[in-house]
Amino acid sequence: MGCTSSVYAIGTKKKENTIPEVSVFVPSLRIPIHSDHLHKTLRCLIPCSKDNLAHRISSLRNQIVLLAQHPTSTNAESGISEIQNALEEYLPLLLGLTIKEHGCQDSVEFKWKELETNGEQEICVSNSWFELLSVLHTMSMLTLTEANLKLIPKGNSLSERLVSPDCMRDVIDLFLKAAGYLNFCVHDVLPRLPHDIKKKLPADMQESALEATTNQALAQGTDLQLGLALQSKKATLSVKRRLSCEQLSFLAKAHCCLSEVKNIGATGKKQLLFLKWRYTEAKAAAYYYHGLILDKVADPSSRVSAMCCFLAAQELLVKSKKACLTFCLAHPITRAPPPWGAMKQLHEKIQEVVSKKTQNHCYIIDQEKLKMQILPDLPKFELSLQPDDYELPDLDSAWINCEKLEITGKGLFREDELSHVT
Repeated sequence: MGCTSSVYAIGTKKKENTIPEVSVFVPSLRIPIHSDHLHKTLRCLIPCSKDNLAHRISSLRNQIVLLAQHPTSTNAESGISEIQNALEEYLPLLLGLTIKEHGCQDSVEFKWKELETNGEQEICVSNSWFELLSVLHTMSMLTLTEANLKLIPKGNSLSERLVSPDCMRDVIDLFLKAAGYLNFCVHDVLPRLPHDIKKKLPADMQESALEATTNQALAQGTDLQLGLALQSKKATLSVKRRLSCEQLSFLAKAHCCLSEVKNIGATGKKQLLFLKWRYTEAKAAAYYYHGLILDKVADPSSRVSAMCCFLAAQELLVKSKKACLTFCLAHPITRAPPPWGAMKQLHEKIQEVVSKKTQNHCYIIDQEKLKMQILPDLPKFELSLQPDDYELPDLDSAWINCEKLEITGKGLFREDELSHVT
């Protein structure tokens, strides 16, 4: 089950029986399962002379298991960093198993489990590309978990939340990094998996689910960009409207992608509720800023359209509060952060603006007639935020030295080779 306290407490010895606060939804977190047979299998496939590769691969994989299940740190961010470093160290060794000429692609069994299910949901696949997919997926989920931690300052208040501009910039980088891992999985790893293995993948590792979480990360990155724009005197209303509309587009794409996934379970359903909540908020912001721009036009019809936007924003904000509550109460129970940044201003300003504009434009505004007005369309913008361009590390030198192969991680992805795998 995703989104439980064990997901958000990964990397720390401290186990709190509290309801986790969720600023960033993390669909699931998987860790490898310790295997005593992995080393034996690898020794049969990899000659011992190869710089003891079999021992290094199995030892490092088991080290990742220990770091995830028995962390040494009481600080969650430090614990996450330790696991990330171990995964990054494991990747160059793992890449050698994905090379067809080494004969290991379908010969080694890899087991993973969801951290929060205590082993109830395990998956076992004999394919090194599946192992690579699982590693990159875990790296992405850890990055999203780190982003969530950074948005919850130490000693946080239930009623007040201050996030510094530097922190927001750091979290934007984390969102782009997480999206980069997932984007790479979709375009460069999933196509390598045989159809029968793709069918066995958990719901949150299927292509549409990966694309949904990618767009979710980009949407939240755009939301933080809006928060930074609100603190900048140089940011115009047009910039704020554009960022709100871009966030809306990302969330719509994420919801559409996730809706295509079959048997998404409780985790997927809760993620859909998270996306609905954030979509409703983003739409309220978009109509608010669109209304402010229309209201500047010295024309009665534009001001009526502006008032329609303000009233729509007001109604959407009420709906977003209900959507937030629905999300929080869905199993597993979570809590949302207090309004801060862009949404805090939105909560404060919309009611104020609606009241003020109703008085100022009372001679052109009739509430009943406004209800019959067609709400103006929001403008469409090209999406500016893109995932990081992730590249695999170079192949571990032990593989190259032993076989005298000039192969790197980047060289693994030739188009002519792809056709032989899929």
